[in-house]
Amino acid sequence: MASVLVCDDERSICQMLEIDLRKEGYKVETVMTKDEARRKIDSAVFDVIVTDIRMPNTADGMEVLSHARSVSPDSAVVLMTALAELETAIQAIKAGAFEYIVKQPGRINSEIKIAIARALETVTLKRQNFALKRDAAAHNSLDQIIGCSKAIEKLKQTIRTVAPTGSTIVVTGESGTGKELVARAVHGCSPRANESFVSINCGAFPETLLESELFGYMKGAFTGATQNKRGLFEMADGGTIFLDEISEMSVAMQVKLLRVLQERKVRPLGSDAEVPIDVRVIAATNKDLSQLVAENGFREDLYYRITVIPISVPSLRERTDDIPLLANHFLKRYAPAAGKSISRIAKSSISDLCSYDWPGNVRQLENTIERAVAMESGEELHLELPAERQKAKAAAAGVNGSNSNGHVVPTDGVDLERYVADIERSLIHSALEQANGVQTRAADLLKVSYRSFRHLLKKYDI
Repeated sequence: MASVLVCDDERSICQMLEIDLRKEGYKVETVMTKDEARRKIDSAVFDVIVTDIRMPNTADGMEVLSHARSVSPDSAVVLMTALAELETAIQAIKAGAFEYIVKQPGRINSEIKIAIARALETVTLKRQNFALKRDAAAHNSLDQIIGCSKAIEKLKQTIRTVAPTGSTIVVTGESGTGKELVARAVHGCSPRANESFVSINCGAFPETLLESELFGYMKGAFTGATQNKRGLFEMADGGTIFLDEISEMSVAMQVKLLRVLQERKVRPLGSDAEVPIDVRVIAATNKDLSQLVAENGFREDLYYRITVIPISVPSLRERTDDIPLLANHFLKRYAPAAGKSISRIAKSSISDLCSYDWPGNVRQLENTIERAVAMESGEELHLELPAERQKAKAAAAGVNGSNSNGHVVPTDGVDLERYVADIERSLIHSALEQANGVQTRAADLLKVSYRSFRHLLKKYDI
């Protein structure tokens, strides 16, 4: 439900607009002074603000506009006046007003309704644009789940079955299996497909930041909160929100999330007002939530709330038939991007890929193909086995690994500097993935100082 704030010094106009706009399905609040308007804007986020530009002897509407632009920049402001002053209109538009309406007897209601409808279209487009920018490289189709194995066909059928429902879903599986891809496919096959899909990694934020990201905040709610900000739940209104690594959420945050799921309302930090939301929630984790519940690491009531429909994503070793398809899919993605004319993967390399366990699953396979494409100079892709596989192969062949450590120099040589850089870059990405994006934890995993880690991020433009 869109929210509208009306500010006019004439009580009759406020009452008339409140009645008519409520009939249109809007949530409406009215005030009669600029100070009341400022307080309302400071305490809640409005989709549209309608204000008279001139109230007794002042240009209060311009002050309301200025305050709204500063505190709540996502709100569209419509100014109305009884004076058809071109100069004032130009000033209002330059100051950021969405539209300028001249009060005319018998026409004000229709003009305001049209202006609000246009403003809401703009607000909606901004939100959709936010979602598109946030997920520019993402797709919502089942076609993005590559594979034809029995495990994948079963997964796709499950998605087709549960997508039309509005039930909460929890997606489980090892790291790198493609849990977010499954969530996007559910969204893409659902009636909400044309609305926003918003994702967040719950383990990448400390508790206080996660709360403000999810629920939003008002100006002054905490140090650095210089303006109102909508939370991701509001951004996803009408669509889907994906809570990745939900098991990393603190118990205190779990309580707040449970309340949102029960009440279907969010309260931004620093606000007394609750905002109704219509959002489908899909959560994901690589941990056993039932075990965490038994260990008091996850709330039992939240566990039952989110596991209405569980979906398990198979590991890559459970779907080895899909490895050639996935490898060629990634080759077609990365070869053109790297300016390489690589047309196929060597048969021996395909055999090696299929015989490896892939503890990092599809993400590890993708990184392996990307690295091999960067190193390949011919038209056929030859892949080095992952280090663990090389060592096992060398040991099986009776080779002393103390000198080569499982690495073999190709007969045509290797660009050592570039090879080492690729390995460093891959390890950094892997550490960030294991640390859920928390840079200090990733630095600890790589046994380097945080300062050195930041230098590596800058060096490789990560």
